[in-house]
Amino acid sequence: MSGYQLAENVSLAGRNTFRVPARTAMMADVQRADALGELFEFAMLREGPVMVLGEGSNLLFADDYPGVAICLAMAGSRIVRDDGDSAVVRAEAGMNWNDLVAWTLGRGLCGLENLALIPGTVGAAPIQNIGAYGVEVGEFVEAVEAFSRDTGQVKRIAAADCGFGYRDSLFKREADRWVVTALELRLPRRRELRLDYAGVKEELAAMGVTEPRAVHVAEAISRLRTRKLPNPALLGNAGSFFKNPVLPDAEAEALAAEHPGLPHFRGGDGRRKLSAAWMIEACGWKGYREGDAGVSAQHALVLVNHGKATGRQLLDLARRIADSVRERFGVQLEPEPRIVGADFRP
Repeated sequence: MSGYQLAENVSLAGRNTFRVPARTAMMADVQRADALGELFEFAMLREGPVMVLGEGSNLLFADDYPGVAICLAMAGSRIVRDDGDSAVVRAEAGMNWNDLVAWTLGRGLCGLENLALIPGTVGAAPIQNIGAYGVEVGEFVEAVEAFSRDTGQVKRIAAADCGFGYRDSLFKREADRWVVTALELRLPRRRELRLDYAGVKEELAAMGVTEPRAVHVAEAISRLRTRKLPNPALLGNAGSFFKNPVLPDAEAEALAAEHPGLPHFRGGDGRRKLSAAWMIEACGWKGYREGDAGVSAQHALVLVNHGKATGRQLLDLARRIADSVRERFGVQLEPEPRIVGADFRP
């Protein structure tokens, strides 16, 4: 069994940033992508499901996992092509995402600065098409390397075939088929910085930066995220729990007219994003706590575990929040994290 190690009945409490109790029937720590073929043959013999687990920063375990949890330990990054104006960077799936952001900035490459301090691994980034402060990772993807359970082979998938959308991708829609093993990003050395998202220019000014560079933007956004979002190391959470809903322009404008102050942003293709956080806060949930399950007092989008909350308790709270938003605003909220062991809508 070269390239991976197996263990049975493993606790997942330390493998998810909500820090909820859960166990997996089997854990596989994988050191090489070429070991996945043999591993999946073994998993299939067990006739159980398979889940790829990164840092657990985008998961809510509502129950134990009855199959094989795969943890990809491959890490590292390198420049594979460089034409002077831009470079293609390859990063392995197990690398910490923020470490990659810092690594690229340290080599004079731009693009990922707005995505600083997002928790999780490189492998999770294209699955969720992670985004923050007006930027999505899909804008810079050259290709994604992924293991196909259909063929048992690792395939390089061009960005155009990855199906990127708002917090969405081919790999998320076909989670039972693909295991992301590496990411290739084309990053420029010069680009127009995106500073229009609320708070960024003000933070740069507070830092005394008058001519910002990408590294300054990354620092400003790291400071903003640190102030606005609770640290998962101190308070269990998975960041934003709900997606910002996207509606056609006319519907969004009508809703904003009915509820003055509701923020809405252009989402492209005649659609607008509405602020889920604003609606949740308007329904009175910010800072709410019931037992150890609650909503952050820093940001209404963030569900938190104050200590001993279970995944079921957090899921029940999320459903109630979504129900209240639907009743008041007529908008259905959808979760960002993957929910394991239950459906969001029971």
